Amino acid sequence: MNDCSRSDHANLIRQALDDNAGARSALAASWRRSITLYGLDPMRHRQVETITDLQLREARQAMEPVTRAAEGVLDRLFQAVGGVGCCVLLTNTDGIPVERRGAVADDQTFHRWGLWPGAVWSEAVEGTNGIGTALAEHRPVTIHRDQHFHARNTGLSCVTYPVHDHLGRLVGSLDVSSCRADATESILGLISATVADAARAIEAQTFRQAFSDARIVLAGDANERNTAALLAVDRDDLVIGATRAARLSLLITDERIATQLPAADLLAPAQAPYAETETDLHEAERGAVRRALARSGGNVSAAARALGISRATLHRKLHKLGLIELH
Repeated sequence: MNDCSRSDHANLIRQALDDNAGARSALAASWRRSITLYGLDPMRHRQVETITDLQLREARQAMEPVTRAAEGVLDRLFQAVGGVGCCVLLTNTDGIPVERRGAVADDQTFHRWGLWPGAVWSEAVEGTNGIGTALAEHRPVTIHRDQHFHARNTGLSCVTYPVHDHLGRLVGSLDVSSCRADATESILGLISATVADAARAIEAQTFRQAFSDARIVLAGDANERNTAALLAVDRDDLVIGATRAARLSLLITDERIATQLPAADLLAPAQAPYAETETDLHEAERGAVRRALARSGGNVSAAARALGISRATLHRKLHKLGLIELH
């Protein structure tokens, strides 16, 4: 971009802010933060800010549970968008890419733009941009070409979604960026849905890894297809973990989990919390007896030993639980 074009871009931003667009537009609000909060100049031309190799290794180590969960998702996402000249970035909360997927033929170009591990894309450093603004506003963001704050970034188009860890905390972002002039807003709209699905998949896989010994339950409405709304449930049917999507839809907090929250109360909220307690105990006992019988191949004596009760006691339970006809 030449000096005249940079000046036009700076005037566009200043005109929008002079018109008080910041009160109505999320984009202009980010531009205003870039100037008033971070003290940035849209015309300033400087090298992309980067961290040291040691700092990058430390950032990657801190993100390791998420990057391990994201490996396959990043590969599949790049297969979906790489053919249209995009690269894929997974960043930490400081807007620093720690993982990247891109075509070798495009590496030099993307490296020059700073779409590379170790570059700093926080809003405080780069002003309005997909990664930094998504993290600053904690929401999905698409920043297309001259919507960027810095004039030198107006050749980029970025689609970014926040990513959360197994405790529902913001841990970074997933970004698909392009520096092609033919990247249209309609194409970015199609890419956005793919990035959203990938971000949810990373969150779900991170959650499953963190609660690998628990039963994982889909908490969202099946019609909503929100596969990231997951609960981790222990053997007593108590919730021990919830993804951010589940926390938002079911109003789950760390405090509620700490007080021993029954999963049934969340998944069947229309029922009174304690109305079905006796039925629940009956069904739990019935299930335990049936499992013991199944594991013993129907041998009542062996099942009784497995349950730690006498054969006579088990026979009484079979009558009580309505299972005698099976044995």
